[in-house]
Amino acid sequence: MALMGASDPSGEAEASEKNPFLLRALQITLVVSLYWVISISMVFLNKYLLDSPSLLLDTPIFVTFYQCLVTTLLCKGLSMLAACCPGTMDFPTLRLDLKVARSILPLSVVFIGMITFNNLCLKYVGVAFYNVGRSLTTVFNVLLSYLLLKQTTSFYALLTCSIIIGGFWLGVDQEEAEGTLSWTGTLFGVLASLCVSLNAIYTKKVLPAVDGSIWRLTFYNNVNACVLFLPLLLLLGELQALRHFAHLGSGHFWGMMTLGGLFGFAIGYVTGLQIKFTSPLTHNVSGTAKSCAQTVLAILYYEETKSFLWWTSNMMVLGGSSAYTWVRGWEMKKVQEEPSPKEDEKSSLSV
Repeated sequence: MALMGASDPSGEAEASEKNPFLLRALQITLVVSLYWVISISMVFLNKYLLDSPSLLLDTPIFVTFYQCLVTTLLCKGLSMLAACCPGTMDFPTLRLDLKVARSILPLSVVFIGMITFNNLCLKYVGVAFYNVGRSLTTVFNVLLSYLLLKQTTSFYALLTCSIIIGGFWLGVDQEEAEGTLSWTGTLFGVLASLCVSLNAIYTKKVLPAVDGSIWRLTFYNNVNACVLFLPLLLLLGELQALRHFAHLGSGHFWGMMTLGGLFGFAIGYVTGLQIKFTSPLTHNVSGTAKSCAQTVLAILYYEETKSFLWWTSNMMVLGGSSAYTWVRGWEMKKVQEEPSPKEDEKSSLSV
């Protein structure tokens, strides 16, 4: 009977247990791969738009403005689609409320600084050095948490921050030794790191204004950014520069610009998706590993040669960031496992 394919209850039970695990593993693999592909592609595409010898486009503010415009239109389009076809997709209703837009304005200013300085950093430094140039985000998180939120940090977490700082300075030193250092790009990278930290802190404060919806916050942030970018485009003369741009009527150029906006919108979605299917800790580890892969790809793509100390600086930054993530995760788990004072009092009273 067994040779004829009779069912085995124990075998079926094992198969049913394995299938959900395999399905879950496949989902996680696909989500993490999607995050890596979109994130790395976005960096290389933005580098092309900002600093390509074939384009010769010197309008970083316009590139950032256009990406915000694409994100705004996508949010509104998905909101309308969800309203027209209820049940097909889960997306909040988006209506522009000027009162809410004003309440989010301080965060939007920080958001503009974050995306603008990110792009300016990428314009002036190579993709390989990009991660090191923006590596001080963790350090600013610790510093601003103490200055603004009065939250202290453990010795071990501070030790990991010192490794990151050491890696940053070693990377700057090696870039200068190789003659490829851009102090302007490095400064923009530091400012971008500062704005990323500020953005995380202020996001928590303004989320209640949009009913805790990240998509509503994304919509209002990008609407405010589009409005605030307009005077910058005029003041910096980028609209005038666009008039004389040789590829202004090129479908390929606008296709690349729109694709950059799509990637900017998609990275927010896949980041949330990766956290949902894994955990915030795993997301940070995945981001660190992605940065390492991105650096190696940049070295291969641009056919660069780097010294041993240059690679050491990258490993210090990535290792310090991973260690910080692990330490913070371990500390949070330890706090959750420790009994609260009230529980100790109850147990002592019951005895």
